[in-house]
Amino acid sequence: MDHAPVPATDDAASLAALGVKSDFDRSMSMIENFALGFTYLSPVVGVYTLFDTSLQTGGGPMIWSYVLAGIGQFLVALIFGEVVAQFPISGGLYPWARRLVGRKWSWVTAWVYVWALFTTIAAVATGAAPFLALLTGGSSAPGLTTAIAVALIALSTLCNLAGTKLLARVAMFGFICELVGALFVGGYLLAFHRVNTLGALLDPMNAAPANGSYLPAFLAASLLGLFSCYGFEACGDVAEEIPDPGRQIPKAMRMTIYIGVGASIFACAALLLAVPDIPAVISGKSPNALSDVLMNAFGPTGTKGVAAIVMVSFMSCVLSLQAAVSRLIYSFARDGMVAGSAPLSRVSTRHVPVNALYLSGLVPGAIVLLGLFAQDALTTIVSFAVVGIYVAFQMVVAGALYARLRGWQPGGPFTLGRWGFAVNIAALAYGVLAIINILWPRMPDAPWYINYSMWIGLALVVATALAYLALARPHLRGSARYADAWLISPRRR
Repeated sequence: MDHAPVPATDDAASLAALGVKSDFDRSMSMIENFALGFTYLSPVVGVYTLFDTSLQTGGGPMIWSYVLAGIGQFLVALIFGEVVAQFPISGGLYPWARRLVGRKWSWVTAWVYVWALFTTIAAVATGAAPFLALLTGGSSAPGLTTAIAVALIALSTLCNLAGTKLLARVAMFGFICELVGALFVGGYLLAFHRVNTLGALLDPMNAAPANGSYLPAFLAASLLGLFSCYGFEACGDVAEEIPDPGRQIPKAMRMTIYIGVGASIFACAALLLAVPDIPAVISGKSPNALSDVLMNAFGPTGTKGVAAIVMVSFMSCVLSLQAAVSRLIYSFARDGMVAGSAPLSRVSTRHVPVNALYLSGLVPGAIVLLGLFAQDALTTIVSFAVVGIYVAFQMVVAGALYARLRGWQPGGPFTLGRWGFAVNIAALAYGVLAIINILWPRMPDAPWYINYSMWIGLALVVATALAYLALARPHLRGSARYADAWLISPRRR
């Protein structure tokens, strides 16, 4: 738990004790750090992107996937809070895995997570196009969708290059717009357009087979919660840009879960209770439930206002994702763990990793452009995004358990005390079950490469990580400390 307050510490001296020298500007407040995690999680992006598919698959009870995923990810956030409190180093998952387990483990963790974030940026930017088309009255042709996605990534890159202060302000603006928008839209729907009782949240209707279990349908629909309840890790990616990170970041992570998941449940429930004919959605007769609800409630003009809020949410989500991956790349390069380490670890006069930011714009942009020529390839690549994030998260959770077994006692301002082992095991069990659910093939009629696209994406990324690790041996470069968490635990000092 949070320790009693102590006098303010010298953050630079604390990093130096960990063997790290920082070039970042510590100008981000705790609430801005939370806003970064919130906009990465982005309740509006998650709900509005997956509402139709999840409702058609699992009916109203699919909303409870948020509760299950929120509890599971809260356990993960508690473990991350312990780790970042002791190792408040930019880059998040990579330096944590390095100190908890070692160089090879951290290299694979970082590689998987970098590519997961690259593909997530591409997916979110592409998903914004239909809402911009709704806002402007334009079309959603593939060429225009690609152009919008590339433009969104370019704009996000420019904003990130402007520095930590602008990043924090834009994240805060995005948080306010998204939260107020979600509350307003949800409140208006509940007050004036609710057509279903609360029982609709428990009734699977025709999503449940007449003589079979509803569980498979719920597990498929639960991807709504699994795809939406992360983002808190971004708070730790910028650990060298916030004062007193060992105290402030664990708080921001927990707030991201409380408020982000709570807003997601509220927004989803409001939409569900306003759907006029849920059985028609499940049967496929009314496949566009979200747009139908919005158009019915707000009309053409009001729906454009909602689309504007959604666009702000998509923009701030891309911005936060790009900030997270750029710091990960920077941290990776600062330790000499990747080709081009010198330029990728350069920090500009605005105290941002400039070349890492360029890379975090160019690669997702290239992935988006790939969709113009090979839509199936794009689907396979983007499908890897979420499972890659979950795998990377669980590599840190498993690493924390490994370190505990070696004798690690978390020594930062936030610890779980005697509950640490139990929470760690529960977080790992949740993550493994979630990964199995995400990877489970559910489209037997689709081509095999679509049905197993997540498996293919994960296998390619892990295979390239292991091949590069074996051939180039990047883990042997640099002199950054590793596998020392249990050596600097309080009882070993």
